[in-house]
Amino acid sequence: MMTYTTLTGYLSAIENDNFGEWIIDRKNKGTLENPIQMPYITYSNMVDHFIEDVYDFVSKHPEYESNRYHDILETNNIKWEKESMQNTDVSSLDGKCVVALLVGTVRADRFCDGVLLSFFKSGVIKKWLLRLKEIDEE
Repeated sequence: MMTYTTLTGYLSAIENDNFGEWIIDRKNKGTLENPIQMPYITYSNMVDHFIEDVYDFVSKHPEYESNRYHDILETNNIKWEKESMQNTDVSSLDGKCVVALLVGTVRADRFCDGVLLSFFKSGVIKKWLLRLKEIDEE
């Protein structure tokens, strides 16, 4: 029987975390002598550990084929894009697909800063983790 406790264990931490913040350079002028640093996100320790645990779960469970998250999402009629992923009703999805959503989000954040932060703040990550907890309890 599969257990998602390494991931669902974050449910309580999510309640009291700010997840991270955008760092925007407001000091520099944008000149050659004083260039502006590109905006970036600093994630909270909880989010950093969450990312590590998602990758750890993937490495410990090759049967999930989570490296094929895009194909798994596509099979479940979910596009690998923010709106489709956020609006997906996960109530009937299996654990493999929910894990693919998590992996897809973590991977998307590498290409598009802020996706993971947005998903945490909107409650989508919590919704997905609650689905994994529900699957564990079945």
